[in-house]
Amino acid sequence: MSRAVPPVAILLWFLSLRRVHLERMGDLGLLEVLPVLFWIALGLLTLGFVVTLRAERVGRVWPAVYVVALIAILHATPSVLYPTLRYSWAWKHVDVVDALLRNGGAVPHPGWLDIYNQWPGFFVANGLVLRFTGLHSAMGYAHWATPVANVLLIGPLLLLYRTITHDRKLIWGAVWIFFSCSWIGQDYFAPQTFGFLLFVTVIALVLKQLPTQGPPGAHPVHAWVAPHRPARGSSGGGWRPGLFVMVVLMEAVLVSSHQLTPLMLIATLTVLSLPRRNRGTVLPVLACAVLLQAVWFCTVARPYITANLGNFIKAVTSPDSNAPTWLTGLGTPAPGQILLAWVDRSLSAAVILLAVIALFRRPWTRRTALPLLAVAPLPMPALNSYGGEMIFRAFLFSLPATAMLIAALVMRARPPIRLRAVASFVLLLCFLGGLVFGYYGKEQMEYFTAREAAATAYLDRVAPTGSTIVSVTNNIPNIDNDYDLHNRVVIAWNSTQNRRLLLRDPLAGLEEAVALDAPPGPVYLILNRGQTAECYITGVLPANTVSRLEAAVDRSRIFAPVFRNADAVVYVLVDRTAPALQPRPQQAKQSQQSQQSQQQGGGR
Repeated sequence: MSRAVPPVAILLWFLSLRRVHLERMGDLGLLEVLPVLFWIALGLLTLGFVVTLRAERVGRVWPAVYVVALIAILHATPSVLYPTLRYSWAWKHVDVVDALLRNGGAVPHPGWLDIYNQWPGFFVANGLVLRFTGLHSAMGYAHWATPVANVLLIGPLLLLYRTITHDRKLIWGAVWIFFSCSWIGQDYFAPQTFGFLLFVTVIALVLKQLPTQGPPGAHPVHAWVAPHRPARGSSGGGWRPGLFVMVVLMEAVLVSSHQLTPLMLIATLTVLSLPRRNRGTVLPVLACAVLLQAVWFCTVARPYITANLGNFIKAVTSPDSNAPTWLTGLGTPAPGQILLAWVDRSLSAAVILLAVIALFRRPWTRRTALPLLAVAPLPMPALNSYGGEMIFRAFLFSLPATAMLIAALVMRARPPIRLRAVASFVLLLCFLGGLVFGYYGKEQMEYFTAREAAATAYLDRVAPTGSTIVSVTNNIPNIDNDYDLHNRVVIAWNSTQNRRLLLRDPLAGLEEAVALDAPPGPVYLILNRGQTAECYITGVLPANTVSRLEAAVDRSRIFAPVFRNADAVVYVLVDRTAPALQPRPQQAKQSQQSQQSQQQGGGR
């Protein structure tokens, strides 16, 4: 029976997607438009998975089939439904790959995307993929990056969990729990997605080389603890030269690809090296990671480090300044986002609480690396806010360990078996319920229509080199195509003074932004549904900011519309000589400082 569940669930899922009306998304994104059949498919798949794990023998194939089906339902849904690439940052990363290829290396005049010149590893790798495959752009596969990245992550997770236990119920239970609780959404076409995959792989390979984690000659009651298998030619805990070189190469790729993930790796390796028995294995890998990171900081990334050193020191000396600042702005977040925030944080708290309980209720877990892996990322939020996201990243990097701890707590078949099975089913459903809030709750602003993409395509065709493109926020599909050839002004990144002026007098605020930040040359203004959605969802500006600005510009003689459809409008500046558009040096300096601050906090 359990073998029939995955195909039935997938069929129900496909049928459910025929009745989704994306234009009806509101405060909670896809949650408001996914039909009942979608949730039936997800619940049925969860029930079948629990039944499969409660069988006397758990095979190798069917748990994997269930997990892949879960990934398909959760992560391929936007790819199937949306006519364009999801999430504005994914578009930007495609544009960076294209720019690197077009320039044959580092992008000149990159503007606020300069950070990618200093961490280009991910983009260079994608450039090689395009060269070898003959594809024109990464857009051809970026649309499916999320489900593919999650499927690829199964392998490193299995490798990691098999260093902890040989019990397939616990292993596959932990894999399911990981994907049921990973609500952070760092799995799109991005350097951090690539980095997290490398992080888990490196940690799994290190754990595989560690000395025995369970007691030697464990009693059968402890048979779930994985015994250590020393590498050939070593007395235990050593590295084969080829494997060690492979790990160091992965560290080098990681260091060149992302700012944060190598630091998480160094923190995790440092904590793993605390037990004396681990040091012979961990310290060589840790030393290489520290050396590679130091060399990169002192060479390629030196401009970024120099520009932000003061902020780093302030963050370390004033940890309270790193508190997350979500749901803040000059506007009011959508009511549904308050609920979403509580659900997200409740899920995270539940995961941490259950992991702590597992350490007490399952003493054998304390003899493994799981406690060290779980706590290693936790101090990171005290060192830097990472744009308000560090606390969420710390949760993500500890999740592989906490997922296994929870599996050890709830997945073991002990009397009363049926009651435990029901409890496991309910718990997994609760996890998925929390996940979908965080994962689908902001889709109103992360989804772009074909009409929005058409507006930026038009702008790309008509805007000559040196043009300035102005917008209220940066939530626009493909707006950074040819970003080395155009200038950008994002009013939401400007000084508080300029943003408040925009709210009082939209046209005056726009004119001041152009006067402060736009160099000589053509100026275009683009407004779209995505900017309106971002203002409404996040409260970065009042929800009616974009519509008020559009109405004011339509009445103005300074700008003229050159493209308009139901979801977007493009204007061109026709009178640069207006007095309000003349620059004021002191305000220009303040605006530049404000934009630099915002830009350094982005570019993840």
